Amino acid sequence: MRAGIMSTGTTDGKLSGQVDNHVGERLRVRRTELGLTQEDLARQLHISYQQVQKYETGANRISAGRLYEIAQELKVSVAYFFEEFDSARSGDGLPHGGHNRAAIDLVRNFQELKDENLRSAVTGLLKAMRDVQSGA
Repeated sequence: MRAGIMSTGTTDGKLSGQVDNHVGERLRVRRTELGLTQEDLARQLHISYQQVQKYETGANRISAGRLYEIAQELKVSVAYFFEEFDSARSGDGLPHGGHNRAAIDLVRNFQELKDENLRSAVTGLLKAMRDVQSGA
């Protein structure tokens, strides 16, 4: 062990994999909140949409420099990607695949609503629909 570095006792990379999955999940959430597709973000970062997909699923690790670039493009701090991380929970990662167009369309349309009362009503409707679906 090098001076100044504490060992966590994990040598199998399980924790780092959980971190990669969490950061990828946060990336996908923020991208979707902004109404961006994987292609949109890829174009802004000058990379392929497949690379964005791999970042989001945790299949590829994001370097510190690239994470900083992504944070700049998504208008968040680097710390955003680590918020709510709990190493005790299992990191299942995200499945490869679709771009969740419905969520992106929903966010884009919601952002177009200027009337705060209408926005509040839509939010309330969505919450009620979620509660009915989950049986709450």
